[in-house]
Amino acid sequence: MLPAWTWIIGFWFGAAVGSFLNVVIYRMPRGISVYKPANSFCPGCQKQLTAAELVPLLSWLFQKGKCSCGKSKVSSRYFWVEMATGLLWAVIWYQQLVVIPPGAESAMSTSQVIYAVGYMLFSAALVAAIGTDLAHYIIPDQVNAFMLFVGVGMNIALAMIGDSRAWMWGMPSSIAGALVGFGVLWGITLLGRVAFGKDAMGHGDIKMARGIGAVLLPLGAGISFALAVFLGALFGILIVALRKKDQAPAEEPEADEEPYVPESIGSIFWCGLGYILCIDIIGLAFPKLYEKWFGENPYAVEEISEEAGVEPTMIPFGPYLAAGALCVVMYGAPLTKWVLDYFNGMSGL
Repeated sequence: MLPAWTWIIGFWFGAAVGSFLNVVIYRMPRGISVYKPANSFCPGCQKQLTAAELVPLLSWLFQKGKCSCGKSKVSSRYFWVEMATGLLWAVIWYQQLVVIPPGAESAMSTSQVIYAVGYMLFSAALVAAIGTDLAHYIIPDQVNAFMLFVGVGMNIALAMIGDSRAWMWGMPSSIAGALVGFGVLWGITLLGRVAFGKDAMGHGDIKMARGIGAVLLPLGAGISFALAVFLGALFGILIVALRKKDQAPAEEPEADEEPYVPESIGSIFWCGLGYILCIDIIGLAFPKLYEKWFGENPYAVEEISEEAGVEPTMIPFGPYLAAGALCVVMYGAPLTKWVLDYFNGMSGL
């Protein structure tokens, strides 16, 4: 195993990745390539940033949250995304590459390396999803596709070393998990539409659940969804109350404003089939296929208003899904044991 102090390396690697995630969070919802322009720039004055302005965490602190031009303020989000990613990578590094699992040999196993790399990449994608969903109520298809690729990649690596965790229910475990993750969120969407005549879940959340299932597998995904519901209820009530207290009374809707029309049941079934077949992912390489199936271009961008207001009850569920998944990544073993012990006790086994 690696020395305990090496978690610091994981932290700084994660902080550097967090710097890239800030690019993803800012550019993807705006339809700007994360590769072009290749150089980072200040969102306020558009000034190209120098190497000294791109040091994770330290640049923002030393510049006191301002661009070197002295005119533009740099959001604290940049600092917190780098800090969160650094901390997540440090924890995963320590748990997978430093701590010796009970009953394991002192040498680091190949499977631990696979889980360390997979969980680090997965946690980075979750941070990006949280950032874009909180800011713009969007989870980019590229981020959701990346989560699925991470899960499948981990599955292939485990299969190559003959790890039994690579298979479940007669199929690759990542596929089983992806189907369970998709099925739970898609089922909630359908149930909400049939029972209440409303859109119960965003499609970005459904695709995100598919990726979560691919990485955490069926049981881990189920635990993460339960945690997401608990966290959503807990913080959702608080957020709604605070928004209603601070917001001015809503204005009367304009006469020509289009009435709310929920998604048709047929569309829910058709899109669900597309997600099972991964048309949304294949369509990123073949936009015409995506447009033909889902009726929109995968790279189409809606106008983003930096000052856009939100309804008091409008709360994205994606961050709670991500938070639940991160809890399982870091505390999966005790959570799984608790759940299994609970159900075994209920069944008398």
